[in-house]
Amino acid sequence: MKIRELKENKKQLLSLLLLADEQEDMIDRYIEKGTMYVLEDDGIKCECVVTDEGNGTLEIKNIATEPDFQGKGYGKTLIEFIAAKYKGTYSILQVGTGDSPLTIPFYEKCEFTRSHTVKNFFTDNYDHPIYECGIHLVDMVYLQRKL
Repeated sequence: MKIRELKENKKQLLSLLLLADEQEDMIDRYIEKGTMYVLEDDGIKCECVVTDEGNGTLEIKNIATEPDFQGKGYGKTLIEFIAAKYKGTYSILQVGTGDSPLTIPFYEKCEFTRSHTVKNFFTDNYDHPIYECGIHLVDMVYLQRKL
């Protein structure tokens, strides 16, 4: 298993990016300013894009694992890599997600706790309704972890 930064042609992983953020123009808002890491284990299994949000906060904008390899620890491994790499440079690692029974427990297992909510984020910023586990996502839930 190897984790490396991907500096060029980030959109070559568009199909993987779209698993975590299903509207391409939303991905375009952060893909170039963000730093992308890929986890390889006999091919790319997982990706993560992080951005500097100021005030000592690093944000995970996108993290996704190939569907056939979900639940095998790749996402958690990539988050632990990010946390270790940026400890001392940033004080907070945060992530915004929908209030879903699929994503919230995953982040809580990765030592994140709920921080704040942005009302109507998904309905205001996406051109179609977003559903996860049958739940219509409306608000963005932010979770944070101290580094």
